Amino acid sequence: MASPKLDQLWRLSKAAQSRAARARGLPPLWFMTDRARVADPVAVADALPKGAGVILRDYAAADRAGLAMALAATCRRRGLLFLVAGDERLAAKSRADGLHLPEWQARQLPDIRRRHPMWLITAAAHGRTALRRAALAGADAAFLSPVFPTRSHPDAPHLGTVRFASLVHTTDMPVYALGGVDKETVSRLRPASIAGVAAIGSVAGP
Repeated sequence: MASPKLDQLWRLSKAAQSRAARARGLPPLWFMTDRARVADPVAVADALPKGAGVILRDYAAADRAGLAMALAATCRRRGLLFLVAGDERLAAKSRADGLHLPEWQARQLPDIRRRHPMWLITAAAHGRTALRRAALAGADAAFLSPVFPTRSHPDAPHLGTVRFASLVHTTDMPVYALGGVDKETVSRLRPASIAGVAAIGSVAGP
């Protein structure tokens, strides 16, 4: 069962999503796994509203393949999109809906697209150059970060709403906001015409 916090974040994410992203059927909200902060990502996925998405990160997890299978099964049952980050073989093995590429892997996107034309393929970006590279490579969407200070890196530089919005407006590619996004900050992103938001800790918990 979804928590009140998740219900509110879901409603705010849907309200912030652009019409173009909605027309493409893109999720307004993504949960990105990080077991250092969320110990049971499968339970979180099981509580997400239908139409949301899950991205398996946890690159160093010894049981990553098993976690991928468990998340994929939960997502299929719950009507969620499921992407694996950075591992084309694991995405195919788990019958994921696609792949999320770290910024350094974006150049591989055209080759991956030829092998998996039906996949949803997204890319990470942390600035203008990476955002442009993802668009030229044919990414279906980009995750631009960090927008706000994050709990995992509170002192790291962040884009802020003005810089984030200016970068979003340089591309026709759908762009998600990632980094410090929660029910308090998501409303500040509406003027940017975003595809939606991605979060870790703010999706989980009471």
